[in-house]
Amino acid sequence: MEENELTRMIFAELDYPGTYSDFHPELVAFIAQHFSQVRSGLQGDSWIWVMDDGEKVTIDTFSSMTHQVKSCTAGPHVQKVIDALQLKYKVHVYDKPAQDWD
Repeated sequence: MEENELTRMIFAELDYPGTYSDFHPELVAFIAQHFSQVRSGLQGDSWIWVMDDGEKVTIDTFSSMTHQVKSCTAGPHVQKVIDALQLKYKVHVYDKPAQDWD
């Protein structure tokens, strides 16, 4: 099943000063230091894809003015991204994942 056929869930949200577009380059550089398969873009919104063991975690601003950590499935791939982000940034991890309505 393709990702767009699955419901993405929001697992966490980053807290940082300034705008997501100003923060995007720093965040991409940081994530690329921790994961070997990273794709990203900034056009209206910021998006970063992290591929890990065949699973994809998205960090984007499609449904918020700050970056959110999203995936179609829960698992260690999501936790690895959250753990990496927490090394440098303030990350609000949701007690229960929220549905991404984007």
